Amino acid sequence: MADVLTHMFTNFMSRADSSKDLKVIPPAPAQCGVLVVGEQNLGRSVLLLAAVTAACRMGVKVVFFAQAQIQSLPVSLQKCVPSLSPESLKQIKFCYPRTLEELLQQVAGLHESTNNFPVPPSLIIVDRLEDFLRGPAGESHGVEHSCAAHLSALLCDTATFLTGLLERQTSSPAPCRVIASYKPKEQSGQFSVSDQVLETLDRYFQVRCTLDQDGSYKAAAAGLHEVWHVYFSGTGITLDPCPEDTEVKPGLAQEWQLSISPDGLMEFQLV
Repeated sequence: MADVLTHMFTNFMSRADSSKDLKVIPPAPAQCGVLVVGEQNLGRSVLLLAAVTAACRMGVKVVFFAQAQIQSLPVSLQKCVPSLSPESLKQIKFCYPRTLEELLQQVAGLHESTNNFPVPPSLIIVDRLEDFLRGPAGESHGVEHSCAAHLSALLCDTATFLTGLLERQTSSPAPCRVIASYKPKEQSGQFSVSDQVLETLDRYFQVRCTLDQDGSYKAAAAGLHEVWHVYFSGTGITLDPCPEDTEVKPGLAQEWQLSISPDGLMEFQLV
């Protein structure tokens, strides 16, 4: 969950921030998900980087669901991790359900994960939930929020089931995590603040990771291709970034800055 993303951010921190001590206390297994909210292409890059980080740096099995087939890794990911081991990438299983019904079937099939993996997956990723919930042409059917609840409940149930398998089958078990991305509907070029689907998803995903582009003059003057603010919020946050603090603060919002250089290199900075 947020511990996977935070581990990823600290692995790719800017040099100026790399000496900072960030203490991360993993959420309880019952807190099963992180929802990445914002621009689609960047969201996919973040999810792929999380998958590669979990597989290559944390050594866990990953299942990555996407409606559109991923032909190649984004340039930003190639710049961050230039020498990917083929063996490590085998830790990631890519699945391409075309419809919501196929996605539900494949997620439910993870209950029989021993048929696919000798060790159950520890991370489930779903790219672009809105594509599954809004239909092939992006049209709304008026029942998106109920479909979102059904899918989210299944993801949480599957994560809990796989956590139990991991506890029984591995010597150093960790909870199975779920990370999904979602782009809210837009009104007049801005995300809608009354997106029923987002409200439904927030009831199941206890941590929200919001991607917000910085369009200020200061960001443009820095000579960077893009600057993004990354905000963690929600009831599942338990972070203490200050070594001198002795009290952990549940629900503490956490902010990072993501800088993407013209050649595609991504760097994270703790704000």
